[in-house]
Amino acid sequence: MQRRKFIKNTTAGMMVGAGLWSNTAIANGFFSSTIEADKSLRTKKITILHTNDTHSHIEPINGGRNDGRGGVARRAALINKVRAENPNTLLLDCGDIFQGTPYFNFFGGELEIKLMTMMGYDAATIGNHDFDNGIDGLYKQLPHADFDFVISNYDFSNTIMDGKTRTHRVFVKDDVRIGLFGIGIELQGLVAPSMYKETQYLDPVERARDMVKMLREEENCDLVICMSHLGYSYRGDKVSDISLAKATSGIDLIIGGHTHTFLDKPELVTNAAGKTVMVNQVGCYGINVGRIDFYMNQGNLEAGSEVVYEI
Repeated sequence: MQRRKFIKNTTAGMMVGAGLWSNTAIANGFFSSTIEADKSLRTKKITILHTNDTHSHIEPINGGRNDGRGGVARRAALINKVRAENPNTLLLDCGDIFQGTPYFNFFGGELEIKLMTMMGYDAATIGNHDFDNGIDGLYKQLPHADFDFVISNYDFSNTIMDGKTRTHRVFVKDDVRIGLFGIGIELQGLVAPSMYKETQYLDPVERARDMVKMLREEENCDLVICMSHLGYSYRGDKVSDISLAKATSGIDLIIGGHTHTFLDKPELVTNAAGKTVMVNQVGCYGINVGRIDFYMNQGNLEAGSEVVYEI
């Protein structure tokens, strides 16, 4: 496949999504919107499910405005339902898996990683709170992960994590090549140096450009997705998902974390080449699961607006 035209008729699709958000009952647990591709050609559907900032929330929320929502069991049931509908599904996490409930205090992240493995996560990136038991604590949990940690701008060369993460991954679903890379937030100022030791933070924009070039030109990817833990947006010049989207080209989708931002639909951002990139984030604590559907055929690529599962 050659490079596709991205998000054809997206504005109409987002309007439909917003209408369903306000009118669809929560009885069946989800909202949906899709954009149909050209029926004269066989359409390939790629589904991206994503979470962020689950923060060791294994059970449903107890109390407050989100009382009874979330929980790993419900998340797993929804994931299984989507995979049954479309086997061409990837399940991704954007960091801060650890810290937030006594489960982390007692088990150090083991339970969280084992449950993610049981749910069939394909890849995750690393958040600042994933260092809360130190880099040794993160390393200790890696044997429980039957998925890769993908992080492109942390250099672990002089640490125990050297060689234990990947800068990128390529998945092939129905002959569609999907390239992933991960971008983490600067740890200095957020995490004590003794916790991340000699981990080196690399410029996120430069690393993103390098990853896109490699995934497009060497790996011949049809879709490129950035798993980010930069945060959605900031005042000033701090790098965020929005500023990363504007400063780069060749990324189709940025799924984010860190700022616990709930977007009721993906943000559409114009990148450095004048093309559109989607940016999305779905809150925190496992309350929501994000979904993006890509429809691909020999002529173009189209994207359905997000489905937000309120678990």
